[in-house]
Amino acid sequence: MDLDFEACRQAFVTRDPRFDGRIFCGVRSTGIYCRPVCPARTPKPENMRFFPSAAAAQEAGFRPCLRCRPEASPDLGAWRGTSNTVSRALALIEAGALDGGDVDALGDRVGVGERQLRRLFKQHLGASPVAVAQTRRVLLAKQLIQETRLPMAEVALASGFGSVRRFNENFQQLFGRPPGALRRSRGQEVSAGRAGVTVRLAYRAPYDWEQVIGFLAARAIPGVETVSARRYARSLEVDGARGVVVVEPGDGDYLIAHIRFPKLQALPAVIARVRRVFDLTADPARIGAHLSRDADLAPLVAARPGLRAPGAWDGFELAVRAILGQQITVSAARNLAARLAQAYGEPLDDPAAEELGLSRLFPQPGRLLGQEIAALGMPRARAAALQGLAQTVASDPSIFTPRADLESAVSVLRALPGIGEWTAQYIALRELREPDAFPQADVALLRMLPKPDGARPTPAELLARAEGWRPWRAYAAQHLWAADAAQPKPQRKSDERAAA
Repeated sequence: MDLDFEACRQAFVTRDPRFDGRIFCGVRSTGIYCRPVCPARTPKPENMRFFPSAAAAQEAGFRPCLRCRPEASPDLGAWRGTSNTVSRALALIEAGALDGGDVDALGDRVGVGERQLRRLFKQHLGASPVAVAQTRRVLLAKQLIQETRLPMAEVALASGFGSVRRFNENFQQLFGRPPGALRRSRGQEVSAGRAGVTVRLAYRAPYDWEQVIGFLAARAIPGVETVSARRYARSLEVDGARGVVVVEPGDGDYLIAHIRFPKLQALPAVIARVRRVFDLTADPARIGAHLSRDADLAPLVAARPGLRAPGAWDGFELAVRAILGQQITVSAARNLAARLAQAYGEPLDDPAAEELGLSRLFPQPGRLLGQEIAALGMPRARAAALQGLAQTVASDPSIFTPRADLESAVSVLRALPGIGEWTAQYIALRELREPDAFPQADVALLRMLPKPDGARPTPAELLARAEGWRPWRAYAAQHLWAADAAQPKPQRKSDERAAA
């Protein structure tokens, strides 16, 4: 990736926040790398070397700055560069694809060979896939050291290190000191099992918290999720461990996530899910500038400059919600999901969860097999589709993972029981985080873009209309959904699809 030296230097001289998370500066005289917003004195030009990612700077031998804390910068890796393959691979790495696997297997999952994947990473991020995974691990550990009171052994486990010895060796090599020396203040250490972990997760401003929380509130399943104006909480199961996640807006450009899980090794995966659901890697300025070229979208972008496209916590859960939401309203789909969770979701035995109003987990696929789902009040064909979906996902839990491209992902999803084009595009948008996914048959989208004669366009006409929105059609859809939700409307017709 080519970085213009003078443009990058000016970003550091002016401490321009627009470049935070986009470029990093390695300082030859000190051996550290910094963010553009670092409060330290700007280095001499001859001592500055610029990198497109923290991983590239670290792979070049620089260590993270203790003042500007690169681990606290907005994570824009998934939106940097032009390679969708790199974006999909980064999402898999964040979810732990290289913790137990190798680059060869990662390449297979995104549809390219190992050498091609390494070349793309070098081109767009300046670092190898393994270096990216290692940097994420180190920066998460550093964040936990400086923001929590976890014992060092628990920090090692929570950040994905295979052993405490490896954790200590990495920090000694990178920082020239043991990890405990990076903790700014001394105090009583608190185990994650008793108190949970609280972390700050940065984003690029602006951030439309009201839109995100409104979207999640309209779909919240009682007992599984609770939502208020300033807090989102839910129960969650990751790799067999059950816990609770609470997310709140922070005082700055970050969200605060309170994570209470008995299995510390699940923490990176939980944090990755929080980032995904709250869409913390989006670059709203870049997306908004592109969509604003359209006369119909420009006022919507101006009204919600910090809009995000909320993701999903779990692929199976979202697919179930989407099937339940076919041809009915959002509220009706939520009520069906609540009955499903009440009937087949496992109870959550956690006093802290009960105080938040959380009592159950969303059912895992195996819990639905052989059950009389139609008795909950849905057509037998839809209940049969849920049974088929549960059977398929139980046999292949990796079905909801990014593919080589949007088209192949939609093709795989459409082969699942009960899932057509609309449902497949919706799952691709929220679970696979495909920024160009577009459910063109969605009634709200058709309603919001009438033809000159006032009639609704056909899905094919809307799809042609959306060509100019590529590669951000998912965000165009979110803008239209948000505008539609803000308008007073008569009772929906029963044949309308809901974005479940």
